[in-house]
Amino acid sequence: MSEFSKFIRLVADTKDSALLEDFLFGVTTPAERKKLVQRIDIVERLLKGEPQHQIAGDLGVGVATVTRGSRELAAGRFKVLRKRK
Repeated sequence: MSEFSKFIRLVADTKDSALLEDFLFGVTTPAERKKLVQRIDIVERLLKGEPQHQIAGDLGVGVATVTRGSRELAAGRFKVLRKRK
């Protein structure tokens, strides 16, 4: 099992949201948390069909950042976000 798989298992096994929040706050910086939330926002907006340049401008990120999310969607990732649509 890879080190990242161990991390994923720990997160998945933590059913208590307060414990999970405590853990994630402990292992991330404020900047990392902001970027994670921003990446989810990008993907959600891409799923709604918003243009990449508009998303980039609205969020103050580079088009390459949005394009990365688009490529990951095309690769079949973000199934959990697709289900929420």
